Amino acid sequence: MTTTHAPERSRHALTGTWTLTRLALRRDRIRLPLWIAGLTLFTLSSVSSFEQTYPTAADRDTVARLAELPAMIGMVGRNYQPADYHFGIMIGHQMTVMTALIFGLMSILQLVRHTRAEEEAGRAELVRSNVVGRHATLTAALIIVTGTSLIAGLLTAAGLAATGLEGITPVGSLLYGLSIAAAGIVFAGITAITVQITEFGRGATGLALATLGIAYVLRAFGDIGDNNSSWLSPLYWGQASRPYATDQRWWPLLLALGIAAALIAIGYRLSTQRDVGAGLRAARRGAATASPLLGTPLGLANRLHRASLIGWTIGMLLFGASYGMLIDGIEDMIEQIAALGDIIAQIPGSTLVDSYVAMLITFLSIVISAQAVLAVNRMHSEEAAGRAEPILATGVSRQHWMTSHLTIALGSSAILAIITAIGMGGSGALVTGDIGFLTKVLGAALAHIPAIWVAVGVAAALYGLAPRLLALGWIVPVYGIIVVYLGGILGFPEWTHRYSPFGYIPDLPAADLEWTPLIALTAIALSLAAAGIAGFRRRDLESK
Repeated sequence: MTTTHAPERSRHALTGTWTLTRLALRRDRIRLPLWIAGLTLFTLSSVSSFEQTYPTAADRDTVARLAELPAMIGMVGRNYQPADYHFGIMIGHQMTVMTALIFGLMSILQLVRHTRAEEEAGRAELVRSNVVGRHATLTAALIIVTGTSLIAGLLTAAGLAATGLEGITPVGSLLYGLSIAAAGIVFAGITAITVQITEFGRGATGLALATLGIAYVLRAFGDIGDNNSSWLSPLYWGQASRPYATDQRWWPLLLALGIAAALIAIGYRLSTQRDVGAGLRAARRGAATASPLLGTPLGLANRLHRASLIGWTIGMLLFGASYGMLIDGIEDMIEQIAALGDIIAQIPGSTLVDSYVAMLITFLSIVISAQAVLAVNRMHSEEAAGRAEPILATGVSRQHWMTSHLTIALGSSAILAIITAIGMGGSGALVTGDIGFLTKVLGAALAHIPAIWVAVGVAAALYGLAPRLLALGWIVPVYGIIVVYLGGILGFPEWTHRYSPFGYIPDLPAADLEWTPLIALTAIALSLAAAGIAGFRRRDLESK
């Protein structure tokens, strides 16, 4: 008689890592190339704009003087070589912190996506029921995120070195590329810890994003105060390497990689202290009775979007305030930099400051449109996770459910526009002593709300009619940034603006208010939203 034995499972902690890595690469075969392209082009597009906006040494010297303003130091960091402010130093000074911030954002979102989000959806437990080591999932996610950071960093370095601009050397480009990649790896390590703490993907993302925000604030206060507290922020270490300077330093890069390794080791250790699907911190028990508002679709939608809206509100308030603090010295800079003056002059207005404010409000409104798209995408997340179906199985109609989420998306985007204007207008009024500046900025922001709503409408139409194409909703903010905001710098013809809703907004406060395009854009936004609702009522639900 022959006895059949089940094969003994491997107990190695990393068993199955390569299989999970290949699975993740296949799953993100579109998402990862887009991340890499976006991260690379973020710096390279700035090089092109710097070259056209500041073509002479005198122009760059003017920017170097402006960089001594506390608001500018807080935004991008302290200028580490003001005496010779060539293109290389300009890139290292103005771009390192912001690019590291975006690399950190990518790492946070991607690592949570491939770890805690998989556990929350129940897929990780199915995977772990096979011959898969305890650390395989986290290791595969770290390989993906680290690889993405390194590829994007090296492509950025190669692209910079190929420009041949003054001061942009191959060695300096390599240091810059590796420094921003290291920032991404550090925040991958931080996220490897946060995904162990909470049992929900949104909680892990929130903790990691809060750490990213704290790192930015620590760096800003440290740079403004010119003290060593900046070293507490991973966002500072890349700039501390001084890319393209005469005294380039490689040891901050080694510091970043060493701390990243320590953070990852802690993440591995913490992962052994919990069960799959659980977190180290027990979920907070809810109230014995729910708020009456949660009994309505609108109240529930508000609760789902609340945390995100709070984060965006704080971020946009600070973002707007930082720009407003630069207003006092901006007119002198525009007058001294011919190319920048030419770009601003494309916006007809009574003063250079008004034209500059019009350009900034357009940029900030496009950023807010990204939040609007994310708010619509939350509906798809709820549906795909299977949480929408039980609600719709009750007396709640599909129309009522989707309308509630769209109401939050439309309302929150309008609130963000107003909050951003208050931040920018209020800080600008403080530094200029002109209280009327707040009114100007607020009026300009209100005029941009219909264009933001079009972004909501496009995303809603795609969600309702063709949810598989929902990613196309990002065309509105991406096209707006590239063509409408950067169009003057990159030399795009005026007609290209007409393919974006932001191209139809009057350039307040530099131009007169026109109601016709605002009414038309609002009607288009509502029509698109209505089409999305109609499509959602007729299609099948998607669920895990």
